[in-house]
Amino acid sequence: MSYFKTAMLLAGMTALFMGVGYLIGGASGATLALLVAAGMNLFAYWNSDRMVLSMHGAQPVDARNAPDLFRLVADLAARANLPMPKVYIMDNPQPNAFATGRNPENAAVAVTTGLMQQLSREELAGVIAHELAHVKHHDTLLMTVTATIAGAISMVAQFGMFFGGNRNNGPGIIGQLALMILAPLAAMLVQMAISRTREYAADDMGARICGNPMWLASALAKIDNAAHRIPNEDAERAPATAHMFIINPLSGRSMDNLFTTHPSTQNRIAALQQLAGQLGGQSARAATGAAPRGPWNGEPRAKGPWG
Repeated sequence: MSYFKTAMLLAGMTALFMGVGYLIGGASGATLALLVAAGMNLFAYWNSDRMVLSMHGAQPVDARNAPDLFRLVADLAARANLPMPKVYIMDNPQPNAFATGRNPENAAVAVTTGLMQQLSREELAGVIAHELAHVKHHDTLLMTVTATIAGAISMVAQFGMFFGGNRNNGPGIIGQLALMILAPLAAMLVQMAISRTREYAADDMGARICGNPMWLASALAKIDNAAHRIPNEDAERAPATAHMFIINPLSGRSMDNLFTTHPSTQNRIAALQQLAGQLGGQSARAATGAAPRGPWNGEPRAKGPWG
């Protein structure tokens, strides 16, 4: 999907926010919603990264307390021609990761302890390269802004239900119930449309950054399998941020499978396998779980303090 289409989807989410405001408060409600959306976008531009990191209990690390991880991020950022992002660790058993920040100069990459414990160094490199691709594509700002607006739509829809909405032209009790259900659903569908296309693009660039598409393919298979077994409690409390992760963190519970913010993992792996064939990657060896050699040291990784 082009950036123009992505911008149109984001505009559609803002329009949805205004529509909810109109149903609750008429023309003045729509105007207020527009002002709130503009204010939220401005706030999200400067603060959403800190908000998201805080929601998931992410703690900053550096070369002293996480040397292997920090060095790996630094190596991959250099390969991607990106400034060194801030590095965070989330104390969470589910293997997962996300990137955030308003631009490459203010980016952050956050990984869970489960990711570092369950993936090889090469697979971890594939995941981090994917997140750096989001940074390079400026997806991080887009994803945090959509998370902010989607959360606001849900909040405003529920507010209208409990406080009566637009009494003159409002939708009535049945309409308000439908609004409370359908408005967040519509916002989620827009998030899904934006996230799915950005994930494919980040997979492609991330594979090129780390040097072997099958490292990322192997990581996606492991993360997807674990996400169906290991709930992510922090993500459950902040579902509007689910689309920021490399794999949907809500899939640890069955009802979350009704909707997904991410494209099919099998389709993503197939695309990476095709890319590996085009690039002459060592797909067979990586796919079977053998540790391929990395561009940073030429040897399979030794066990570090995190894995």
